[in-house]
Amino acid sequence: MNKIFAIAAKELKVYFKSPIAYIVLIITISIFNIFFFLIIDQGQEANLRDVFKIMEFLFIFIVPLLTMKTFAEEKFSGTMEFLMTTPTTNTEIVLGKYLGSLIFFTLIIGLTTSYYFIIEFFGQPELLAIFTGYLGIWLEGALFIAIGILASSLTKNQIIAAISSYVILFLLYFSISFIKYFSGHTEALIRYVGTWSHAGNFTMGLITLADLVYYLSGIFICILFTRLNIENRLWR
Repeated sequence: MNKIFAIAAKELKVYFKSPIAYIVLIITISIFNIFFFLIIDQGQEANLRDVFKIMEFLFIFIVPLLTMKTFAEEKFSGTMEFLMTTPTTNTEIVLGKYLGSLIFFTLIIGLTTSYYFIIEFFGQPELLAIFTGYLGIWLEGALFIAIGILASSLTKNQIIAAISSYVILFLLYFSISFIKYFSGHTEALIRYVGTWSHAGNFTMGLITLADLVYYLSGIFICILFTRLNIENRLWR
């Protein structure tokens, strides 16, 4: 575990040494604040459902920028091979890098928790719906990050890693739009694979086993395939 945390700490240092991370952080929080105060100004009901929807959409664009360097830069610079010669298992490398990205993402989410206290001043917010909404956004971000590091482990090019992540995330997010063209088991499969319906349940205050399994299994599968990719050294 110590090695995992050490790698995670190293990843966090890389984030905070990069101007891109600060730019992403500032722009993201600024956009969230603008939409939040627009919602408050319009006098809508005291909840964060619309803000959660905006977060979900923006994270499709933000997460690939955060994860594209995770493995791609290491492989391009040649430090990946050095890292794999250290007394650290491939599983610890993958989990450490994933944890570092997840902590940075959690920081972004954490900076928006003040919204609850603001809407509490204007009304009586639904505490359960806000809590589950944040949980859903965090789980979705955790899945997006797992997809991002998987894409980054497949190439030495950061741009290709980011584009690959964008393609996968857009397909997951907009798959709900294609449901009308299908029926039966295919429709049910598309509905389950898409992120929209799962995140929507959380913002409504619902936590279902199916939604938890969706996110956790997706994260596990992506991390597993990243681990297998590193193990087989397909990047050589």
